[in-house]
Amino acid sequence: MCQFFSSTLIILLGGFLALVFARQKKFSKGIAVLFLSGGSLLGLIDAADKLLNATGASASFKYLDLFSLSFHVDGLSAFFLTAIFAVSMMAAIYSFHYMESEAGGIKTGVNYFFFSILISSMALVVTAANIITFMISWEIMSLSSFFLVIYGHESAENRKAGYLYFVFSHVGAMFILAAFGLIYGHTGSFDFASMADVPETIKIVIFVLSFIGFGSKAGVFPFHIWLPHAHPAAPSHISAVMSGVMIKTGIYGILRVYAILDFHSPVFGYITLIAGVVSGILGVVYALGQHDIKRLLAYSSMENIGIILIGLGIGMIGAATGNPLVAVLGFAGGILHVLNHSLFKSLLFMGAGMVLHQTGTRSIDALGGLLKGMKITGSTFIIASLAICGLPPFNGFVSEFLIYMGSFKGIPLGSISFAMSVFAIISLAVIGGLALACFTKVVGVVFQGEPRTKAAENAKENGLAMMIPMGVLAAACVIIGVFPRVFIQMALTAVQALGLDYARVPVEPFGQITGNITFAALLFFVIVLIVMGIRSIYYKNKTTPTSGTWGCGFTQPTVKMQYTGSSYARSILEFFSAAAPLSEDHPRIKGRFPLKTHYHSHVNDIAELHMKNAVVRPVFYLFDKLRWMQHGDIHLYIGYILLAIVLLLFFI
Repeated sequence: MCQFFSSTLIILLGGFLALVFARQKKFSKGIAVLFLSGGSLLGLIDAADKLLNATGASASFKYLDLFSLSFHVDGLSAFFLTAIFAVSMMAAIYSFHYMESEAGGIKTGVNYFFFSILISSMALVVTAANIITFMISWEIMSLSSFFLVIYGHESAENRKAGYLYFVFSHVGAMFILAAFGLIYGHTGSFDFASMADVPETIKIVIFVLSFIGFGSKAGVFPFHIWLPHAHPAAPSHISAVMSGVMIKTGIYGILRVYAILDFHSPVFGYITLIAGVVSGILGVVYALGQHDIKRLLAYSSMENIGIILIGLGIGMIGAATGNPLVAVLGFAGGILHVLNHSLFKSLLFMGAGMVLHQTGTRSIDALGGLLKGMKITGSTFIIASLAICGLPPFNGFVSEFLIYMGSFKGIPLGSISFAMSVFAIISLAVIGGLALACFTKVVGVVFQGEPRTKAAENAKENGLAMMIPMGVLAAACVIIGVFPRVFIQMALTAVQALGLDYARVPVEPFGQITGNITFAALLFFVIVLIVMGIRSIYYKNKTTPTSGTWGCGFTQPTVKMQYTGSSYARSILEFFSAAAPLSEDHPRIKGRFPLKTHYHSHVNDIAELHMKNAVVRPVFYLFDKLRWMQHGDIHLYIGYILLAIVLLLFFI
């Protein structure tokens, strides 16, 4: 654990020094990036070493002889640490040029200070070995990320996003604390190892409470409401970390509680799979209807959390029905998708950050033609888009393929398991198709076509520190997609930590799967290179005549004749109108010579809509009625205190 704690301390030191030297902005940024990326690299090397060699480590510190702060790294912890440190390192490097436009050095220093705390606390969450350590680390992570969300606190919208995130974080923490309270009430111990001694009926309650608490952090429907508000509000490198790895701590919590309960009930699998299907489908539908590129990416995080949960649900069903192959395929696919999503989603947010940095807008319909002036950003964004759609030969395909295989292997199981497996297969296919439509819209409207505004027309990419991480992450998406053997083995090592009967699972099929994927991917690239070579030879001495594109009878075509994101997605959104009702603002055109008009559409999130009507408004109404209690009279306030003391003494 020495190297792990060293990396964490280096990261924290970087944030502290950034705050100390905040008035010297360039030096503050440089030292913060150096320490944060260096500490993350050290932690990444240590985590990857433990994961590849299947080794663990533990450490414990007594505090005032009251309780101990205990830490343990096993295969599951090491896998999540790999994702956390890899993405954090890339985000830290990216931030050097991204934060250049910020005016205040103090504000930038504060950002790096809380960024360092966020990275360290995420690492501590996935290594915590008892309830006290976990909850302290969890709260530090939630608070540091809250301050990063309200970084642009001058905007009322950003403040609202921060408050919403704060509320959901702590409501989720209350559910987690309730689950841990049940454990302590039955065992009298703070150690995770004692959870296995809890009665089976209580284990189901503990899992449900934990699932709600951790699901609110992961962005599982309907606890995702904070997610599309918080991600656009935060700076893009923070959005990359929050969406790429922070929400995965919720997935880690679900897996860790499932493992230490040591109770393989099919109910756990059904809950997880159904939640995954609903989150996956609705997440991508809501993403398809967004006009803000960062908000769209936030909803697509909900979609991919759904895919991960489908994999975990299949794994839990396999474990409950005594089919270790189904269990390992489901768990391995879901866990590998944690890493894959952290890579391509971080890359997408970094690409969106570059677009925002150069054009000053997040509106999809205000962009267009960016690929001409932003070739690296456009190319890497396209790679990430193909990866998130689960298309070969990119990394998203590999993890989704394992989940598909686990689902197909689950078809011969019992009646309910058969139905759940078929449900998972159909849902994955629907999610994949909708994701393809969603990112076709983004790439087509943002990077192709003609610029719709002057800002888009003049956009040029710059900032080597921003482009290098994007290139590295794009390369990782391709490498995992073409050579997945090592990464699947890493996922299998993480699965081992769940305590399944791993010894009865044949490893040979996984080697055959990876060999076939590699062969198919290499064959694809060879064919593409051959076609490109033939094409270059054939057109070597030929000149292609140029002419204007046929304008369907319009002699002066304008950029307004292009598809917009709204028009492209409209037919799909109409199909899902029951779950994603569309609000439109479009006044009727009147007269022979109508004046300028406008059109605005908004896809309503039904969870947010109903929660506002069923919870928020009644609570506000109640508080308004109780406003008479706060009248400014100090004597009455003292009376309230005395009354409270008397009542407490009576009950005690």
